[in-house]
Amino acid sequence: MMNMQSRNQYLVELRTEYLKNKSRKKRGSLLDEAEKRTMLNRKYLMDKLKPKSNLDKLKSEKKRRPQYYDNSVKPALVRMWQIFDNSCGQRLETSLRNETDRLRSLGELQCSDIVAEKLKQMGSATIDRKLKHTKQIESAKAKYKKKHPLLYQSIPVKVFAEQDRSVLGNIQIDLVEHCGASASGQFVNTLNSTDISSGWSEQEAIMGKSQEHTNVGIDNARKRFPFPWKEMHSDGGTEFINNHLYRYSIGTDLMFSRSRPYKKNDNCLVEQKNNTHVRRLVGYLRYDTIEEQDLLNDLYRNEMHFYKNFFQPQNKLILKERFGGKIHRVYDKAKTPFQRLMELPDISENKKQELESIYLSLNPAELKRNIDKKLDMLYKFYEQKNNSQKVEESAFAKSFGGTKKKKISSRFSGVREIPVSVR
Repeated sequence: MMNMQSRNQYLVELRTEYLKNKSRKKRGSLLDEAEKRTMLNRKYLMDKLKPKSNLDKLKSEKKRRPQYYDNSVKPALVRMWQIFDNSCGQRLETSLRNETDRLRSLGELQCSDIVAEKLKQMGSATIDRKLKHTKQIESAKAKYKKKHPLLYQSIPVKVFAEQDRSVLGNIQIDLVEHCGASASGQFVNTLNSTDISSGWSEQEAIMGKSQEHTNVGIDNARKRFPFPWKEMHSDGGTEFINNHLYRYSIGTDLMFSRSRPYKKNDNCLVEQKNNTHVRRLVGYLRYDTIEEQDLLNDLYRNEMHFYKNFFQPQNKLILKERFGGKIHRVYDKAKTPFQRLMELPDISENKKQELESIYLSLNPAELKRNIDKKLDMLYKFYEQKNNSQKVEESAFAKSFGGTKKKKISSRFSGVREIPVSVR
């Protein structure tokens, strides 16, 4: 449907043709077409298509209806909106009627008697319309507001180009949620850490996103790396940007950097490992019990640690060039993180011999069987947990005098039936 501006532009072009044609039949067909396109009354269209009509008026010449709730009302309205916790128009309407005079007497609201009367007369739709621009400004401020200004200033921002891939020990860290369809409550998270030079990665399952649990998970993963950390790089989440982790980085002489807000490419290598080392393996189901957390840690520490780092070759980007609208990427020969470490002079000979002996003692086929076995156990834990919840829901529904099956669909667990109470 046309808006007013496009409709008037159309009528200005149509008027030229309309006035040129003297034929009554031709003018009638033009009016029929205009009536169909603009949805205007035929008599009104004939007035608009006259040689002189309001189509010729400039915007400044057109009469504007005076605003009853003008700009003198808006500052007082915004002040009331802030006092009453940024409430919606329907709730604020009641507050304006009941509390305007009281807040004026208390000295919290400075406005004239006329403005006060207008505030008490405003409807909910008018309130929302007048506050629309203010809400947009406040929303933008909240989006880019720094939650921990001093910490954010202390931890420098590094884009991916500034992270040195030639130096061993630069670690990117991230959390992968195992919350299923709902992010409410406590659930297991996988702390993923990746060295950007060798590709060596470690995973650790933690319960929730608390600062202390995240700190413990990072310390456990760090101990399993065959080389010391020099720097860790995280996103801007509060699970990482907090006093616990900042003090930990100072106490262990680690450099600490962070990504830009909403720029995942600054942490791109660990984001790749989130997919290949966690999501493809564990999936998207919800894990929120200690048994599931312990099984995940057993999997990460005893199978994944060896299988991914000793037997999974990875390509490493060595050159990226732009040719017009295309980017040409060159990768080196695929090597496992173990092979890359064995080629580095930074690793001592004793550590290389230790890694070599570990490598010779491993059976990749056996590791893969153990991984599949533990993933099956993890899914069985998940099914048992859901079955026990169904039994509890059924018992609860029966206490209300009967049950009725209701089907709900979930992209994680398929279609299942849960009992709901019948009143």
